[in-house]
Amino acid sequence: MTTVSIIGPGAMGQAIASVVSRGGNDVQVLGREDADTPVRGDIVVLAVNYSDVDQIVAERGDQLAGRVVVDITNPVNQETFDGLVVPADGSAAQELSQRLPQSTVLKAFNTTFAGTLAAGTVGPLTTTVLVAGDDQTAKQALIDVVKAGGLNAIDAGSLKRAREMEAFGFLQISLAAAEKVAWTGGFGIVA
Repeated sequence: MTTVSIIGPGAMGQAIASVVSRGGNDVQVLGREDADTPVRGDIVVLAVNYSDVDQIVAERGDQLAGRVVVDITNPVNQETFDGLVVPADGSAAQELSQRLPQSTVLKAFNTTFAGTLAAGTVGPLTTTVLVAGDDQTAKQALIDVVKAGGLNAIDAGSLKRAREMEAFGFLQISLAAAEKVAWTGGFGIVA
């Protein structure tokens, strides 16, 4: 059994928690009120907005050392909502990896909405979670948790692929915000 700590009890945090629980794994959900509660998961999911990551690193950076840290953020420009705020050749996940050199950072869950994670489907298709990272063992551990929870998971390559995943996540968010797709819908993958 894998223990997964999820920092962020919002819609995405709860949806990811349901996937973890469905797979028979142990889940710990931490909110702002749990600042004094230690992280206990081998895998830690940062289910927060991009703008909240700095505070989590400042408060819990030492606790994240030696753990797999999953970045689900899409670094969208919140003022203009017309692009990403990371350099064109980088990603939020790569920045986080530099800030947490003693952790193994993965990118995942940012190309799916909470509704499709909780339901386990995108239309008639099983929800697929893309996972990017530089450590094969860490990626496989997360993929195993996702698959045990009834979803599909695909190894999307190295952490450098987080840039494309963040752009893809932004596209999906912007389509939903413009009411061109539903927040309960999204892109499906036929493999």
